[in-house]
Amino acid sequence: MNSFQVVATITERDVLRYTPAGVPIVSATLTHSSHQVEAGVARLTEFEMLAVAAGEISGRFAQSELGAVYQFTGFLAKKNRNSRALVFHIIDFNAAASAAHILDTGASNGIR
Repeated sequence: MNSFQVVATITERDVLRYTPAGVPIVSATLTHSSHQVEAGVARLTEFEMLAVAAGEISGRFAQSELGAVYQFTGFLAKKNRNSRALVFHIIDFNAAASAAHILDTGASNGIR
């Protein structure tokens, strides 16, 4: 199974464009920061990741507020056929209850 869920902010976003097949798509950079417990030791986890929203959801994603906290659901795939880099493909997202989710402790922060 390839399923990924994360609470993050949209820090950068391109304009809505269309693939050669006519599918609307928006690329973005998501930023995450949280505290995790690993082997009984707390650690700060921070990362940025490339993300894309394609199809119906791309319009809503293109209108979403930059810097706001969202819970994203999707899957990971290679950037292109010859790449080793991964891109997060967003299939759904909702506003997170509060910014506190992004600095939560343990597994309740939305990373699985």
